[in-house]
Parts: sequence; structure tokens; C-alpha cells
Amino acid sequence: MSAIVPEQLLSQAEKLCQQRNVRLTPQRLEVLRLMTEQKGAISAYDLLDLLRASEPQAKPPTVYRALDFLLEQGFIHRVESNNSYVVCHHFEEPQHTSAMLICDRCGSVNEKHAEGVEDILQALARQSGFALRHSVIEAHGLCVGCREVEACTHQENCQHDHTVVSKKRGR
Repeated sequence: MSAIVPEQLLSQAEKLCQQRNVRLTPQRLEVLRLMTEQKGAISAYDLLDLLRASEPQAKPPTVYRALDFLLEQGFIHRVESNNSYVVCHHFEEPQHTSAMLICDRCGSVNEKHAEGVEDILQALARQSGFALRHSVIEAHGLCVGCREVEACTHQENCQHDHTVVSKKRGR
């Protein structure tokens, strides 16, 4: 992921919305802010719970409308396999293809550019007469930290958190 801090992402989103002449309402900005604070992907209902801290009357449509806007603007991605959302760290490239590396143990999501894969997808689309607009590739496995925990053979004498169990993939 990018080393950009949440404040920079929010500021960049505000500037892009001004340039595009679209309205980044306080509610939409708050949903984006809450998302920038997450380590990985977050579900709409978990976002709703967080939003209710500042807006107690918030309802599911509130969050879904904000998520739809943020998706449309390219500020977030939907992680289809677990029905959640993650902040995009590449606002400046709205047409990029992302590879989402999703840890099945801790749920972290690491977005990477899929440049070589993007070329292959474009070629396949051209061969089929298909106009490719957007693509996201999802790959599941274990992040570096979770690989280390999974490989640990001294659970009684280590500093790892072995209580975390693999997250179920929503299919």
C-alpha cells in the first residue's frame, strides 16, 4: 500500500471532487475517513456501527449511498469475495487494475498495481470485442505476519497471537 497518510487521502479526495464538480458531503467524507483508519477491508454494517458514533441516527442506506459515491469516484474498491470495502491508494489513476492481496487469517488487504495482468486483460478484451472499464483481481493467502504465525512450532514459548483463526471467505 501507499505510504500516504489518511489526511492526505482525504485532502486529495476533496480536491478531486472539486475538480470533477461532484459533492463530497460531510457524511461521505466521514465514511471515507472511517475507512482510512482500517487496517483492511470493512463491511458496510461495520462502517455503519462506526458512523453511528458521530451520527446516531444513521441507517444502512446512508452508508450504502456513501459507498456507492466513493466507488463511483474511484476512492474505494469493493472486495467481492468477502463483501467488504477498502480504500484505494491510487486516486490519481481511476482506470487502474488492482490486485487485492487478501489475508485469510487477519483480513488485511494490500492493493497492488496489476500492470502486466492489466495488459493481458486488455488484450483478451480486445480479442472478444469487449470494452473493459474496470477490473479488480482478488487473491487470497497469508500476509507476512500471518505466515510467520502459521509456521510457528513453539506456541507455548512465543510472542505470536495464535488465538486468531482464519477468516471465512464469503461465497
